[in-house]
Amino acid sequence: MKALHTIAILLITFSTVAQDDFLAKQYFNDGDYEKAVVYYEKLTDKNPSRTDYTEALIATYQQLERYTDAENFLLEKLKNARAYPTLFIEMGYNYRLQNQPEKAKAYYEKAIAKIDENPNYGYGIGYRFQKYALLDEALKAYTRAMELNPQLDYNYQMARIYGEQGNIEKMYVSYLNLISEGKTSKSNVLRNIDDFITADAENENNLILKKTLLQNAQKNPDILWNELLSWLFVQQKQYGSAFRQEKAIYKRLEGSNMQRLNALGNLALEDSETETAQEIFQYIADNSADEVTKLNAQLNLIDIQLLEPTKKSLEAVEKQFNELINIHGYKAQTLQLQVAYANFLTFKQETPEQAIKILKQSLELPLNARGKAFVKLALGDILVYDKKFNEALIYFSQIQQNLKNDVLGQNARFKVAQTSFYKGDFDWALTQLKVLRSSTSQLIANDAMQLSLLISDNSLEDSTQTALKKYARADLLAYQNKTKEAITELNDILENHKGEKIEDEALLKQGELLESTKAYEAAEYNYQKITEFYANGILADDAHFALAELYRNKLNQPEKAKSHYEKIIYNYQDSYYFPQARKNFRMLRGDAVN
Repeated sequence: MKALHTIAILLITFSTVAQDDFLAKQYFNDGDYEKAVVYYEKLTDKNPSRTDYTEALIATYQQLERYTDAENFLLEKLKNARAYPTLFIEMGYNYRLQNQPEKAKAYYEKAIAKIDENPNYGYGIGYRFQKYALLDEALKAYTRAMELNPQLDYNYQMARIYGEQGNIEKMYVSYLNLISEGKTSKSNVLRNIDDFITADAENENNLILKKTLLQNAQKNPDILWNELLSWLFVQQKQYGSAFRQEKAIYKRLEGSNMQRLNALGNLALEDSETETAQEIFQYIADNSADEVTKLNAQLNLIDIQLLEPTKKSLEAVEKQFNELINIHGYKAQTLQLQVAYANFLTFKQETPEQAIKILKQSLELPLNARGKAFVKLALGDILVYDKKFNEALIYFSQIQQNLKNDVLGQNARFKVAQTSFYKGDFDWALTQLKVLRSSTSQLIANDAMQLSLLISDNSLEDSTQTALKKYARADLLAYQNKTKEAITELNDILENHKGEKIEDEALLKQGELLESTKAYEAAEYNYQKITEFYANGILADDAHFALAELYRNKLNQPEKAKSHYEKIIYNYQDSYYFPQARKNFRMLRGDAVN
């Protein structure tokens, strides 16, 4: 019975402490320091060895400007010979708040002196100094601890302090030493360095890093410096310079794979640096011994040729595809070739019948579930192009059933909805889209939301769905690369359905198509109409982003681009485009972009 009684008392005590702890934190976080101090005083009385309560009570006293109470409390604590040295820093900081720097300094020095007694105090003391932005003192603490015990290593913490002090070169040197000595990972250091550089190659911090890396490379020709220089050049979008570094890395690492070069080629291609991308993929195609890697590079080279196709280039590409098929044949390992050729035949040569035959033949190969899904997605897309909607729906539905929780399955479900939309079966399309609005893929979820709103908004207003059917026809024509016909169909909507909800959708879609034909001023006019007349509509952020990208990438008007990115940042914070708008805005402004 006595034991049970003791346990009951302990449980009650624990419950009381937990409740007091919760209330103290709650009041402190709410800024109600008068109430918080009552609870923290109780907690420190009951738990004198708890440093978190000690520090919280001091902070609360300071918030209330009860500096004398904080001082008396600290003096009492410091009477204990085992008191942790950071309490000297707390006392110094208490004097600093009272604008008594000399007294503060005396206590900071007492804290640092404690390191002589035990170098292991170095981390705790240095970290506490950093907390109060006392960077010089933090450096002294870390340095003294390492002098006394060479086994200790606080260079990482010191590198961060150099950065905070604006001593950029010293920071770079410290971080690079840490990597070269194997004391931290390259990715860890790059995350920290990334805060100090921009996309501008002439930025002072960028130039210092480049100089530091080149100096290291001259002293010690380690592959690490090539990797870091390549990383810097990529941040500066100098893909040609990065390519030179990557070639040096590949040559020095005999037998290495082409993964780094391939990633660089894709980056250059995404950034419309097509000449450099072409050089990179050609290098991979010429030097890779791996069949699949070599083939992927050759297919990327074909994609580059097809960016602005001519009759002559289409004939050349047809010849290249035939040569590649003669080399590789039809096999499971080279599905990407068969799919790429089928897409070429359909979307560039307008011969879907031959493409359908190739992909159906590919489905007879011994493929795993994802391989089959890959081919069926491509086959479904081509059947949609050929207006064989029901057959396309069968293939998309099979993928959806076989890979339910996979992104490929979600993509297939979206294609079911999209195909149903083209077909005019708007109700079934909506059923599929409602499921996809919570997709794990943000892109699919966003596309599903847009199409869902398009259908539902324009079905309520017009029970006959006349304008929506016209829009679906225009969207299909655009999908079939019949751009001029699609623009004409959208004109019909804009002329005959003025003021209807579909108008902003038609303006945006037509603007995108006009932009693809390089009719930039006409596209600009469409986007501007949306921002002016549909500023509160669901497509306003799309239009602002489209304008910003148009001004930045095509019309070379960065100030106008900044203005539209800024509108998204301040007015559309829940927009899908918000992260990219913020990044592009900061880049145009010359900030460091992470």
